[in-house]
Amino acid sequence: MIKDKLKNSQTYYGISENLKKGFEWLKNNDLKALPDGKYKIEGENIFANVQSYDTKDTAPYEAHKRYIDIQYMISGTEKVGVTDYTNCTTTEKYNEEKDVEFLENNQSDFYQILEEGDFLIFFPQDAHQPSLDADKKLNVKKVIVKVQI
Repeated sequence: MIKDKLKNSQTYYGISENLKKGFEWLKNNDLKALPDGKYKIEGENIFANVQSYDTKDTAPYEAHKRYIDIQYMISGTEKVGVTDYTNCTTTEKYNEEKDVEFLENNQSDFYQILEEGDFLIFFPQDAHQPSLDADKKLNVKKVIVKVQI
């Protein structure tokens, strides 16, 4: 897991060309003006899901096998649980079509606060619990860039 500000994203370009393309898409679009939906950046290799929703009291952990997530907060604030995949047990088997497995964390929780302008990168070993209330329920707008490994 990596947490940083979008203005520092060039630091991570060397990880993969697809990750670089995902960051460049984030920088080159008026994200606040984009309606919710799926945006293809490079076919199914790189795409973005823009979402608006209310944060929640609780949510399951999830993990992905085919894609790295860049979760970028356009507006609002949310709390995100983070743990190593090996600390979890499966609650819903891996769905290959949706590239998601739902999990329960068996260790103590570790949280990150995702604020406007922040991003979190989740790799396959990073189980994460997004969309949680930070201090109170808020409406947030976030984009998740899916970057094929």
